[in-house]
Amino acid sequence: MSQKLTMVSLGPGDVELLTLKALNAFKECDTICVPTKSEDKSFTRSITYSIVSEALAILGVDKKILPIYSPMRFNPQDWEDEADVIIKACSINEHVCFVTLGDAGIYSSIYYLLDIIKRKQRSLYDSCKVVAGVTSFSAASAEIKKALCLGDEALSIKPINPRGEVKTTEILMRPKKEMDTKNLGEGDFYTFENMYLKDAKITPSRIEKVKHYMTLFINFAKRN
Repeated sequence: MSQKLTMVSLGPGDVELLTLKALNAFKECDTICVPTKSEDKSFTRSITYSIVSEALAILGVDKKILPIYSPMRFNPQDWEDEADVIIKACSINEHVCFVTLGDAGIYSSIYYLLDIIKRKQRSLYDSCKVVAGVTSFSAASAEIKKALCLGDEALSIKPINPRGEVKTTEILMRPKKEMDTKNLGEGDFYTFENMYLKDAKITPSRIEKVKHYMTLFINFAKRN
């Protein structure tokens, strides 16, 4: 049986902010893994479960819901245990979804889990898809009709209570066509050109010259 795992971002709490990709993943999957902070694995106070339940009701489908104890202690062993539950679920189901609030790329445990899955079952990691979601701060900006950044302004996202040294990922946008990129410096760069268009291209480095207006550079924080 081929194994399929999809990590689904649920957005900031409103079921109407789920993406079509997220809804399609729910339609296609067999089982949805839903994290819970309750030791008895109940969903009494779970916003995540409420969103998933509403989404399934809108779609008119029933899916197996698998609770995963996620105590939010920033403890590596917790992530190991969660990853083991996901791997086991994938071994007995053809398509499994794991869900997270907000967007998977912003302060989510999803990439801790994927690092563990990559180490323990590389084939499952390689076939895994991540579905992006609406962030809390983009939704907050829309609620008050106030832009997060305009013109040449920068946008900064910082942890309020960091546990140690704060590392920084840089998102570099709005380049000029034919621009030389040497002045962007060095680092763990990825270049995204014309994302989701027919000629989309992702390069795991900093390209030397900009060819398209819709070009995005991400210089990822140096992580262990």
